[in-house]
Amino acid sequence: MITKASKNVVRKKRHARVRSNLSGTATRPRLNVFRSNKHIYAQVIDDMNQVTLASASTLDKDLALDSKGNIDAAVKVGELVAKRALDKGVETVIFDRGGYLYHGRVKALADAAREAGLKF
Repeated sequence: MITKASKNVVRKKRHARVRSNLSGTATRPRLNVFRSNKHIYAQVIDDMNQVTLASASTLDKDLALDSKGNIDAAVKVGELVAKRALDKGVETVIFDRGGYLYHGRVKALADAAREAGLKF
């Protein structure tokens, strides 16, 4: 039987494998996604300078959401993080799905960020 804890351990191992080949730069930062049961978080990170350029989550006061753990919320977070990144002058990013499957909320966030103007 696979428990929630072991699923997260497997996800973290998968994410570490992906991150060994994936790094954000000043010209092309990394769009990182973290998904919990209740919320979703996105950050645009420059790994070379170790700085977060833009971030958004369902906890932001700017977003008026009824439910924070569904696809609609992920779409709004994707649009908001793309808007904030574009305001900082970031147009192209590397997508880091955080070890999650590219499906559901993660895919919705990525598609919304693309539609809002980010290129990846």
